[in-house]
Amino acid sequence: MEKKATNPAPAPKPAAAATKGKGGLNPALVIPVLFVIALSVFIFILGDASHFKDGDHAKGPIDGDYYGIVYKGGPIVPILMTCFLIVIVFTIERMITLAKANGSGSIDNFVRKIRALLDKNQIEEAIKECDRQKGSVGNVIKAGLLKYKQLTTETELDKEQKLAALQKEIEEATTLELPMLQKNLTIISTLAAAATLIALLGTVIGMIKAFAALGTSGSPDSAALATGISEALINTALGIGTSAIATISYAYLNSRVDDLTYSIDEIGLSLQSNFAEHY
Repeated sequence: MEKKATNPAPAPKPAAAATKGKGGLNPALVIPVLFVIALSVFIFILGDASHFKDGDHAKGPIDGDYYGIVYKGGPIVPILMTCFLIVIVFTIERMITLAKANGSGSIDNFVRKIRALLDKNQIEEAIKECDRQKGSVGNVIKAGLLKYKQLTTETELDKEQKLAALQKEIEEATTLELPMLQKNLTIISTLAAAATLIALLGTVIGMIKAFAALGTSGSPDSAALATGISEALINTALGIGTSAIATISYAYLNSRVDDLTYSIDEIGLSLQSNFAEHY
C-alpha cells in the first residue's frame, strides 16, 4: 500500500505539461493567414490604380509614390512581405511567451530567494515562493522541491539513489518546459537565411527583365529596363531588411531562453547540493 501511495507523488508534471500546452501560435494556421494578408495588401493597397499614372499599371507608378514602386517589384514581393509578417508575428508571440515563462517577478531575485531558503533548509517556504513566481522556472523548481520533500521520507533508497531520483525529476520537468520556450524559434532562424535567398530570386528575375529590355531590336525600351532594375532592387531591399530583423530577433530570443535555462540549472544544482548535505 505504501508503494502505491508514493507512485503518484510527482504531481508537478501535469502542471508543467499544462504550461507546455500553452505552447503558442500554430505555424500551419498562422502562415497561410499571413500570406493572404500580404497578398491582399499587395493587390488591393500597393496595386491600387490611384498609385499609377492614369490608373494604368503599364504606365508605371506616379513619381514619388512608393506604394506603386513597391508593387512594381513583382510577384516575389508578397512572398517577402509574408516572410516579414511571419518574423514580426512570431517575434511578438515569443516575447509574450517568454515573459510569461519568466514569472511574475524578477528571475534573478527569485533565484536568490530560493537559494537562500535552501541554505536554511526551508523547503515549504521555497515551494510557496515557486507558487508566487509561477512561470517555467517556478514550475521546474517546484517539481524538484516536491520530489525533494518526498525523498526526505523515503526509506527504501540510499543517498545516491535519492540524488539520482531528484536529478531525474528536475531533468524531466525541464524537458517538459523547454519545448514551449523554444517553439517557433526555428522558423525565425530559417527566415533569417531564406528571406535573402528569396530576395535573390526576385533580384535575378528583375535583372532578367532588365537585360531582356536591352536586347530588344532597335533602341532599348527604357521603361522595361527601369521596371526590371526596380524589381531587382525592391526585392533585394525587402529581403535584406527581413533577414536582418529575423537575425536580430532570433539572437535576442535565444539569449532569453538561455537565461531561463541557466536559472533552472543553477537552482537545480543548489537543490541537489542541499539534499546531499542534509540527507
